[in-house]
Amino acid sequence: MTDHTKKDVAAEVREFLSTRRARITPEQAGLPVYGGNRRVAGLRREEVALLAGMSVDYYVRLERGNLAGASDSVLEALAHALQLNEAERTHLYDLARAASPSGRRPAVTSSRVRPTILRLLDSMTGVPAFVRNARFDIMAANALGRALYAPLFDSPLFAQRGPVNSARFLFLDPASQDFWVDWDKGADDAVAFLRTETGRAPHDKALTDLIGELTTRSSDFARRWARHDVKFHRSGLKNLHHPLVGDLSLPYEAMELPSDPGLRLNFYTPEPDSPEQQALNLLASWTTASTSTVVPSGND
Repeated sequence: MTDHTKKDVAAEVREFLSTRRARITPEQAGLPVYGGNRRVAGLRREEVALLAGMSVDYYVRLERGNLAGASDSVLEALAHALQLNEAERTHLYDLARAASPSGRRPAVTSSRVRPTILRLLDSMTGVPAFVRNARFDIMAANALGRALYAPLFDSPLFAQRGPVNSARFLFLDPASQDFWVDWDKGADDAVAFLRTETGRAPHDKALTDLIGELTTRSSDFARRWARHDVKFHRSGLKNLHHPLVGDLSLPYEAMELPSDPGLRLNFYTPEPDSPEQQALNLLASWTTASTSTVVPSGND
C-alpha cells in the first residue's frame, strides 16, 4: 500500500467514525446526561469508548484512522456502540481490511458481459432489465430496459463518451430531475452506494476518478459525499417519469452475478394488470427485436 493510499484510507476511517458518532445522542445510547453544555452534537469519544468497552486512548487512535490490526471483537464492539446497520458494519470491516499493513488487493470488476448473461437479458422480454457495474456504468440492457431508460441513453452526456452511467446522468444532466420523481432519494442512494463501494474497492482508479469528477462538478454530490452514508442496493421501489408513458412506480431487484465480480443484474417487476404493467406493455410494443440487447461502447 502506498503512503498516499494509507492517507486516503485513514481519512475515510476518521470521517466515517466521527460522522457515525455525531449522529447518536447520549439518550439514544442509554447514557445519562450531566449538565447542559455539550460541545459535540452526538457522543463524545470517551462515551463511545465506554460503550465499546475499550480505553479512551485506544478509541481515539481508531478514530484517527488507525484501524490496522483491530480484531473482529473490537470491530463488533464499535459497530454495537455506534449502532451501525448492516451496510455500515460491512463498510467498517472493509475499511479495517483496507487499513491492514498488506492493504487489500484491488477488487477486479468484470469489464464484459458474458454471452450467457446477454442471452438471459434477451429472454426477459416482459420486464425491463440491465446489467451494471458498481460504478453505475450500464454494461448491457434488453430492449425494454433501454426503452425505459431512454432519457439516459439519449442524454448528450454520452454522445461522445461511453458507457452510459446513471450516476453521471443523475448529477450532471438536468433531465434527471424530470426522470427521477424522487430525485433527492435517488441521489442519496446513489452516493451511499458509491461510498460503500470505496470501502470494498479502495484501489479502483475508475471509481476514484468518477467520484472526483462528480465532487468537483456537482455541489449536490459533494454535499452528500461529505455525509459518509453507506447503503446496500438490493431491492426497492423506483418512481420514474417516462417521457412517453408518464409516471411509473416500479418494484426492482438488484442481484449480484457471482461469476462476474462487480456486476449486478437489475430488473423491474410490476404487478400483473397494473397501470405500470400496461405502460411497459405499450413501451414493449414500440421496441423491435433487432434492438433486444444493447452493449454500450466505451469503458472507463
